[in-house]
Amino acid sequence: MTSYLIEADGGSRGNPGPAGYGAVVKDAADGQVLAEAAEAIGVTTNNVAEYRGLIAGLRTVLSLAGDGARVAVRMDSKLVIEQMAGRWKIKNEGLRPLALEAGKLARRLRITEWTWIPRAHNAHADRLANEAMDAAAKGLAWSAGGSTAGATAPPATGDHRPPLVEQTDLLDLSAPAASVAAQESTPGTGWAPPTRVATSLLLLRHGETPLSVERRFSGLGDAELTPNGHAQAEAAAARLSRDPYRLDAVVSSPLTRARQTAEAVAGRTGLSVEVDDDLREVDFGAWEGLTFTEVGRRWPDELTAWLADPATPPPGGESFTAVADRVERAQRRLMETYEGRTVLVVSHVTPIKTLLRLALTAPPAALYRMHLDVACLSLIEHYLDGQAVVKSFNDTSHLR
Repeated sequence: MTSYLIEADGGSRGNPGPAGYGAVVKDAADGQVLAEAAEAIGVTTNNVAEYRGLIAGLRTVLSLAGDGARVAVRMDSKLVIEQMAGRWKIKNEGLRPLALEAGKLARRLRITEWTWIPRAHNAHADRLANEAMDAAAKGLAWSAGGSTAGATAPPATGDHRPPLVEQTDLLDLSAPAASVAAQESTPGTGWAPPTRVATSLLLLRHGETPLSVERRFSGLGDAELTPNGHAQAEAAAARLSRDPYRLDAVVSSPLTRARQTAEAVAGRTGLSVEVDDDLREVDFGAWEGLTFTEVGRRWPDELTAWLADPATPPPGGESFTAVADRVERAQRRLMETYEGRTVLVVSHVTPIKTLLRLALTAPPAALYRMHLDVACLSLIEHYLDGQAVVKSFNDTSHLR
């Protein structure tokens, strides 16, 4: 399978000043140049131009190879590399939309590394950016191959080209300098510090219901919260309305017990409740409302098969495999709609376990190895490099 290498750069002559970017895509195996991209982008800063170069490189790979291609990214911008790897926070709000756009593109690919390289090792992308700026200064447009549309003279050489302006005032200097060594990084391992570029999914299971008290199968049957369940919802709401939690949205399953829990949080935080039908609990079919013992007596073979294979549904019900399909759809919508923000997802045991399993890249059978208490909180952070980290699981400290 072909792997690709993106080298990207951007510069501004004045910072802010006339700016441009360049990106080159190579075959990672032999270094063969597969595509180039460059453009003058008007008056802006060096960092903006560098992000635009990265975005152009990512788009070029997607046009060449499509989703899922293996890609290494190398730039001489410490700022862009460290922010995209999730090691530095974005302090300049003007860069956040560009970082989010780059992250959305990166998640469609398999990014194997975000690597800082010395400027001297990024000469090809640097040249392309300067060619684009040189062309714009003459009122021309850059075209691949180093020529400019309508040009009658050869493009300027590197010896006569003004150097790209290095910008340092926007760097996150609180990050450790050692983290930008020119070597392969391992994105999304959980060792990186937190970053607000992450999309945070706080997962809240609904409060207690009559069926949960008696440990009965509770799927699409629309049970309401008990008085204790309402108290649990209020306790969760009180916790989530205080620092360090700063919710941007509350999204709930359509079932009453989840809606009641979500509305308690919304009332405390001043947010409205958005309903996503794909976050509903699994349909237990004929087993709805029964205990595990009752099901074992009436459907012993079916129960054994259900416990052995996530693709096997209860009689008249829904399999865990089918639930995973719709939960993944919901997750994609959340990531696209609330990218870079914090979302409270109020749901049920199976959808929450599924989101956790997907974050951990665990097999479907892992569902049988998790336990979630009523009104518990879990947290997943999805980073710009496409990786996810589970930061808490089955937290019930607000109920004590």
